[in-house]
Amino acid sequence: MPFHYLEEIGIADIAFEAAGRDLPELFTAAADATMNVMIDNLDAIEPRETRQIELSNDKIDMLLFDFLQELIYFKDANRLLLRIREVQIDEKDDAYSLNAAAGGESLDPARHRQRADVKAVTLHDFRVEKSDDGWKASVLLDI
Repeated sequence: MPFHYLEEIGIADIAFEAAGRDLPELFTAAADATMNVMIDNLDAIEPRETRQIELSNDKIDMLLFDFLQELIYFKDANRLLLRIREVQIDEKDDAYSLNAAAGGESLDPARHRQRADVKAVTLHDFRVEKSDDGWKASVLLDI
């Protein structure tokens, strides 16, 4: 599993670490971890609708922060649960840009076992680091 939860960090929050060989794999793992906090059975999310997510930021950690916030926004504003199918991240002129394809569907309480309502990504101990094996992120979600 490319992510695991850090239960000793907080009780009103849920923390996780995600890892990937490259940035697209890291962002996909972090997106799955965030969605898995909300929905117990990720495989029940069918790709009935697609969304394109385009973001940019000067810092890679803040790009991941914005990306996860975008997934939470879709859930809150449209009751839309999304799984990331493809992520492209480019660095140009000291800025990062992200283009992601996501597929998902409206929240259906009969099929999607809800776990917790994620309100936001917090900046507390939020970090993205390059390691010998690729990339790692630490994320704390407010629930």
